[in-house]
Amino acid sequence: MKKTLTTLATALSLALLSHGASAQMLSLATPPQGSVWNTMSTAVANVIRAKENVNALVQPYSGNRAMMDAVDQGLAEFAINDVNDVIIAARGSDDYDDRPRSNLRVAMVINPQPIGIFVRRDAGIDTIADLAGKRVASGWNAFPLGRSHMEAMMATGGVSWDDVQQVPVPDLIRAADTLASGRLDATFFAVGGPKVAEVDASVGGVKFLPVPTDEAAQEAMLKVRPAFYITEVYPAPHIAGIDEPIAMVTWDNVLVVGKHVPDEQVYKTVSAILENKDELSAIFPGFRTMSLDEPSKAYPGLEYHPGAVRYFKEKGLWHE
Repeated sequence: MKKTLTTLATALSLALLSHGASAQMLSLATPPQGSVWNTMSTAVANVIRAKENVNALVQPYSGNRAMMDAVDQGLAEFAINDVNDVIIAARGSDDYDDRPRSNLRVAMVINPQPIGIFVRRDAGIDTIADLAGKRVASGWNAFPLGRSHMEAMMATGGVSWDDVQQVPVPDLIRAADTLASGRLDATFFAVGGPKVAEVDASVGGVKFLPVPTDEAAQEAMLKVRPAFYITEVYPAPHIAGIDEPIAMVTWDNVLVVGKHVPDEQVYKTVSAILENKDELSAIFPGFRTMSLDEPSKAYPGLEYHPGAVRYFKEKGLWHE
């Protein structure tokens, strides 16, 4: 009897060890809770946990530079980021001028992400040009991406930093809170962000400002952010601050992955995302705009991870 119990205990231990060894773990670096990328990454982690034998975790950081450093240094496997930021991080310029983040790779294009400058509905501000003389979020020490994004959007209306009252903020969440408290007239956020809905409810309404779409406006924008483009955004139940179709600055959200991540893990992650669009969209409606036909695009200076390339080639989705 004792021998039988010992044999059973040994078998159980081996089974548990085998299960633990097979259960992989990965982390997604994100901005703080309340941001669009944090919400999207939470949805991705949920789907990966449900569809793959992987313990996927969301790991918040202070901002985009900390996120890219985490992936580049192998402290996190994935991150969702603006492709403009990934380009300059890999290049080692602008906010990343201390060194190139040469271990960054692209796993896939997630979706187009409209962004906009938003204000209180009762602020008497209707256009980008109206921001002249107003209190505008600046600084962005914990989220350097904010400086170039605000600059690019203001440029479409012929407004520069010298034309506004600069109010230093550390990041997106604190900027939104400062606007809600009445100490700021304008800041920016990604369309569909939970924080915008929170501010909208607390101040009696907010609105995004449309960007001009003439050639001069677009040229001014592209001087700051060369991979930005303009799309038309329509009202939707999950979007606060948009009551009618408006033109907005847009970037591509991409899934960034570290060079160190095994090919098979990247393959499975891309597969889980592309093959479970409905589940992702139920968690975060922004995934509805994810293209299943064009999940790979060529971007200057960026390489795709071999695991992702294998998936795309097998499915006939690889850009040539």
